[in-house]
Amino acid sequence: MRYMKFWVKRIVDFIFALLGLVILIPSFALIAIVINQDSKGGIIYKQVRVGLNRRNFKVWKFRTMYTMSDKVLNLTVGNNDLRITKVGLWLRKYKLDELPQLVNVLVGDMSFVGPRPEVVKYVDLYSEEQLQVLSMKPGITDLASIRYRNENELLASVEDPENYYINVLMPEKLNLNLFYIRNQSLLLDIKLIIKTIIFIFVKS
Repeated sequence: MRYMKFWVKRIVDFIFALLGLVILIPSFALIAIVINQDSKGGIIYKQVRVGLNRRNFKVWKFRTMYTMSDKVLNLTVGNNDLRITKVGLWLRKYKLDELPQLVNVLVGDMSFVGPRPEVVKYVDLYSEEQLQVLSMKPGITDLASIRYRNENELLASVEDPENYYINVLMPEKLNLNLFYIRNQSLLLDIKLIIKTIIFIFVKS
């Protein structure tokens, strides 16, 4: 049964990722031009994340920070983070920086819905139970993304953002991911996608 659910999810992901990429080609071109005009650096930002069965892969995003900014801190702290470009702020506000992840979905590294992929540094801190989140493909959105859609603002409000993330936010997000894995269904995926879209516009 689980094997069948995996292939149904994979087929749905592939079809909609392909359609999305075809439809969004003009938008991708426009965003690329704007990023290029705004600041120096590449259009696409690739970062190593941990995926299914602890296999590393590169997640694709439109670049929203100045080059080499990620070497300072992995976390983004609030909307006033000076590492973020002017265009980057706009892209992040509407989650447009995540659109290139359709490529990750198309090639099978990710799904539309699943635990958000984490960087190696933080995965190394997972407990045995928390490592179960790696038994499913990571996704573009998940329960934690919706619950903590104001994560950047939360991190900006504390004295030590990384400590707060590791000891408070990360465990809570992983609990939500474990809940999703135990209750995953096509209906739940559809609900999460709809909620994600609604919250993007509400936040806007």
